[in-house]
Amino acid sequence: MERMIPEKESLTVEFKSDRKKLSDDVLIDAVVAFANTEGGDIYLGVEDDGSITGRHKDHKDSTRVAAFIANRTVPPVSVRVEVIQEETADVLKISVPKSRSIVASSSGKIQRRQIKADGEPENVAMYPYEINSRLSTLSLLDYSALPVPNAKYEDLDPVEREHLRTILKNYNGEKALLELDDEDLDKALRLAVISEKKLVPTFTGMLLLGKKEKIMEHIPTAEAGYTAFRGTEVTTNDSFFLPLLTAIEKIFAFLEARNAEQEMEVGLFRISIPDFDKRAMREAVVNAFAHRDYTRMGRVLVRLDDDGLSISNPGGFIEGVTVENILSVEPHGRNPALADALKRIGLAERSGRGVDRIFEGSLFYGRPLPDYSESSSTNVRLFIPCGLPDKKFIRMVTEEQQRTGAPMPVNTLLILNTLKHGRRMTIANIAETTKISEGKIRATVERMTEAGLIETVGAGKGRMYILSAKAYRNVASYVRQTDIETLRYQELVLKLVEVQGTVSRKDVVELLHVSPSQAYRILQKMVKGECLVQEGTTRNARYKKNL
Repeated sequence: MERMIPEKESLTVEFKSDRKKLSDDVLIDAVVAFANTEGGDIYLGVEDDGSITGRHKDHKDSTRVAAFIANRTVPPVSVRVEVIQEETADVLKISVPKSRSIVASSSGKIQRRQIKADGEPENVAMYPYEINSRLSTLSLLDYSALPVPNAKYEDLDPVEREHLRTILKNYNGEKALLELDDEDLDKALRLAVISEKKLVPTFTGMLLLGKKEKIMEHIPTAEAGYTAFRGTEVTTNDSFFLPLLTAIEKIFAFLEARNAEQEMEVGLFRISIPDFDKRAMREAVVNAFAHRDYTRMGRVLVRLDDDGLSISNPGGFIEGVTVENILSVEPHGRNPALADALKRIGLAERSGRGVDRIFEGSLFYGRPLPDYSESSSTNVRLFIPCGLPDKKFIRMVTEEQQRTGAPMPVNTLLILNTLKHGRRMTIANIAETTKISEGKIRATVERMTEAGLIETVGAGKGRMYILSAKAYRNVASYVRQTDIETLRYQELVLKLVEVQGTVSRKDVVELLHVSPSQAYRILQKMVKGECLVQEGTTRNARYKKNL
């Protein structure tokens, strides 16, 4: 009989011995800890080493156990209880859902689950600051909108407020804000609120406009750092407590100093190609400050090295956001008041889709995609790789944008990038690679087909998509990737003729990877078979379809 119980404990698995009847308080504490973390399964009747000893007779009634747990938790936790029959004894499996609020025992005890340094799980007390962190992660509390305890309105720096007004002008923020006096401006951006009949700064206000010493006093977690390498040599290493607007500009100045550019021409236009897209860099840095967890120690750290740009911040993704759905999930953040202020003054993407801008910054230049895979439950880490630009891809995107008069949507860029690497793919293949729903992919693909950016191969369930000839500067490579495995040489040559009108011997050499003499024999055979007509008699002869 195959064992149905895990071999060892983890963050979401806990074993509880029940030989002497597990204490009611211990059971409730375990349920509370699971509910306040990621949820999980409690196996009643299993020892810490994984050996199965069975449940106590007082826990034979699974319905009664579930009702007891609901009565002893606040708010009541609805668990699923089932009996697992193993060879040696029965075990009670208690499945605890992840709670959308903070759960306590009826005695007022609040716990959470964590992994110790040795890799083993444990249940520990949840402290008040951790409660705020948990609620903000669940989008139930806007920590950034709360008034700062013991802070005074005078703790805000008038010089930083003028700095904010300058940013409003330069970054096309809400111009109406410039007409407000200082107090009304602070209220409008939720930098200050009335508390006990006095105007006091919020955490957003302190972060944006606070005097340096007051930020260190009231928000000791608001640290930022920048590190740069050339090879293994550290060229810059700076850590600082500054108002956010100044901190962002300081980091951006560091990055700009290392952001080399090259140029290329597309028609009458000259395009600048930086190592890192400026708007994407700014959005990534602003996002790190806007969405970090200010209840946790740590700092926003920006690191630049030969491999690329890394930006990390304390606090994992908030509830509902994962690495897989980051491009498609409804935009919402940990600090709505702070994020809203940054949008209104023009520093952040107003639509809330700053991640789109970050991906667009790599996609437009045909570079590797930004990577969030090293993010964890306690930290978000973005890596933007440094890679050579794909100039043919840039040309194709630029020409299409000039034709439509509008920027290419990020989903369209993602699909083009995917097909560039995957060659021919189904809707399901594209959806799996891009992490976008099949419905959205299907709608975008239809528009791209109408625009001539991609083409279909096959029909029905076997239908696949490829980049069109329009999307390739090298038409021969387009034909080669469409049907090289199934079409014969003459059919491939005919398809190339249909695409570009005429072909030369050189075209056939590139298309079929044959020698010039082999290409000549193929073309002559097609002329004799009246498939093609030859124009000219030298090596520069061209061949067109025989009508």
